[in-house]
Amino acid sequence: MLNLANIIDQVGKDKGIDKYILIEALETAMLKAAEKRFGPNKIIEAHYQEEMGEIELFVFKDVVEEVADPDTQIGFDAARELDPEVALGDSLGVKLDSKEFGRIDAQTAKQIIIQKVREAERNIVYNEYSSKRGEIVTGIVQRFEKGDIIVDLGRAEAVLPKKEQVRREGYRQGERIRGIILDVKVEAKGPQIGLSRTHPAFLMKLFQMEVPELYEGIVEIKGAAREPGDRAKIAVLSHNSDVDAVGACVGMKGSRVQAVVQELKGEKIDIVHWSDEPAIFVKNTLSPAQISRVVTDDAEHSMEVIVPDDQLSLAIGKKGQNVRLAAKLTGWKIDIRTESDSKSGKEKLSPEEALRKEVQAAGEREERERAAAAKEMEETLGISSEIAATLAAAGYEGSDGVMKATREKLQKIEGLDEEGIDSIMDAVAALAGKGNA
Repeated sequence: MLNLANIIDQVGKDKGIDKYILIEALETAMLKAAEKRFGPNKIIEAHYQEEMGEIELFVFKDVVEEVADPDTQIGFDAARELDPEVALGDSLGVKLDSKEFGRIDAQTAKQIIIQKVREAERNIVYNEYSSKRGEIVTGIVQRFEKGDIIVDLGRAEAVLPKKEQVRREGYRQGERIRGIILDVKVEAKGPQIGLSRTHPAFLMKLFQMEVPELYEGIVEIKGAAREPGDRAKIAVLSHNSDVDAVGACVGMKGSRVQAVVQELKGEKIDIVHWSDEPAIFVKNTLSPAQISRVVTDDAEHSMEVIVPDDQLSLAIGKKGQNVRLAAKLTGWKIDIRTESDSKSGKEKLSPEEALRKEVQAAGEREERERAAAAKEMEETLGISSEIAATLAAAGYEGSDGVMKATREKLQKIEGLDEEGIDSIMDAVAALAGKGNA
């Protein structure tokens, strides 16, 4: 019989499985093989002999005076030869001859073990990673499947689904990647570990890794809201009056928050003070906008936020982002009105209506700014109003920008022909000559 001790130790070390689980699995496998060879009528047991490093097989027979069934019975005289102290009616284990059973090569034995312990291995991986739900793990990008990223965690593979990836992030095969474990499912091919880089919990865990006060419980993150890859808000509370929660999360010269921003590839993060007073909390989350007052409607779970006219853009944020994140973080519906609208009795603005109003106002501001820029370039450079307007529409805010422009850049501007470009270059040269004179 093959010495299995080395194989058991090797597989146990490679797979991280207790050797006794392997021994039990091998005993079961050998027992089934013996029963198949000798038939189901015999009572056979398998035992691992650790000193010899082999599986011993015993067939048990009843000790009788006269043998009627050789498969299950043994004569008293024959039994006494094996065990002098045996008595009639005893059940005697007779060791099967290993030569009779046949030799098993090392590879076959190893395959039997691996096959039988696969379920145990899966259970170990499942138990290990299911206990890590909500924790951050680091792995290596192994391959890509239909937009999903398959990540090698060492003992197991994980999946970062496309929907859990940040849109503007990109990864290459072999690159290191971090994510938070969202779920662990049992599937036929083994445990399925699901990761995320977009979940608010990922942001919260990153801060816990960077801020000792969070780990120690001195500061607590009460909530987080994200628009992954663009901007996020977290609300923090200090349980120690001597520790500023926001300052602790920001760190010296912003070192702590910058470490999180770097991991999130530049995602902007607002850290605000949490308050158990909803109106104060909403005002904090709309930072950096100044808030005049807040009117709370508990029945509708909504708030009407009044802001100075010049603060509307800040309160709403780019494309409504600031107010959306504030609503997510606080759980309140937020309607915004300017002070002038409030005094005139105009209806309150929903975030969508406020955004439309701001877009319209922004368009009007841009039009005025372009007109002023065109006028300045026309007067300073001495170019025609049509060419000046074309330059302003292309993003040039004044003559200073035109002075730095090259012919190649000007050729890319729609609406400018070579004659117009020549007139601009002549005007720039003339103005530069006056400056040098």
